[in-house]
Amino acid sequence: MAQARKVIITCAVTGSIHTPTMSEHLPITPDEIAKESIAAWEAGASIIHLHARDPKDGRPTPDPEVFMQFLPRIKQNTDAVVNITTGGGHGMTLQERLAAPLRASPEMTSLNMGSMNFGLYPMLDRYKSFKYEWEQKHLENSRDFIFRNTFKDIEYVLKELGEGHGTRFEFECYDVGHLYTLAHFLDRKLVKPPLFVQTIFGILGGIGADPENLMHMRRIADKLFGDDYQWSVLAAGRHQMPFVSMAAINGGNVRVGLEDSLYLGKGEMAKSNADQVRKIRHIIETLSLEVATPKEARQILQLKGGDKVTF
Repeated sequence: MAQARKVIITCAVTGSIHTPTMSEHLPITPDEIAKESIAAWEAGASIIHLHARDPKDGRPTPDPEVFMQFLPRIKQNTDAVVNITTGGGHGMTLQERLAAPLRASPEMTSLNMGSMNFGLYPMLDRYKSFKYEWEQKHLENSRDFIFRNTFKDIEYVLKELGEGHGTRFEFECYDVGHLYTLAHFLDRKLVKPPLFVQTIFGILGGIGADPENLMHMRRIADKLFGDDYQWSVLAAGRHQMPFVSMAAINGGNVRVGLEDSLYLGKGEMAKSNADQVRKIRHIIETLSLEVATPKEARQILQLKGGDKVTF
């Protein structure tokens, strides 16, 4: 793994997993998403990872018009790297998932490295009732849902966004096989170093949140990519802070945000994305490490620059 002297903090502001019932602090409207993104940047996040939601009821939406209500505000008020999802939300087609990134031509997007089961349905047991009708169905549907990311899908994204827009990728790897899939595309020269490899732990259907797995994913990535990658870690729910702290100790970058966990600590809800960014920043600096600025993150990841986007 290429050793970056600075730790890049990514903040995933809203995502498409959690629903409005689960936290009153989850940003829903474009205004809330913009404000949360700006505050996360002020707290120390270099990269802001973004999904959009229908402002009426908080359901995930791929609509570029909704994205364009917050993307320009974030650009005008920060120098953060904007990273737009290509994963979207459950049930969206690939064309829907790509609609906003193709419109916005961002410096970065996420790119999932394989099809997988993606189980959210265990969260049903935690709530007696839901604020909106769609929420329960959204969680239940994940019992019989395959998150589709075929080789053809991945090739299409690499061509349309990578070649077509100069966009680089946060390669989301939910299991060991996803690392090998990424290595396949590297061998074919369809992706170019430095790779930003986001290893993800604790999603039902992906690799479990065990410390041994974190180190195993790191070892396999080192074997496959050598000095051609930057390693980052995110973990779901209660595993978030312990795992990203382990990543920082072991030379990695970190991702936090309300997409990944609604909590700040045991039994304590995060009141904002910035709360989580401040906490991991404090941990990083306590470890005598330095947090990368957006300018430094751009250099490390060789991004095209915020002046070359279309929002």
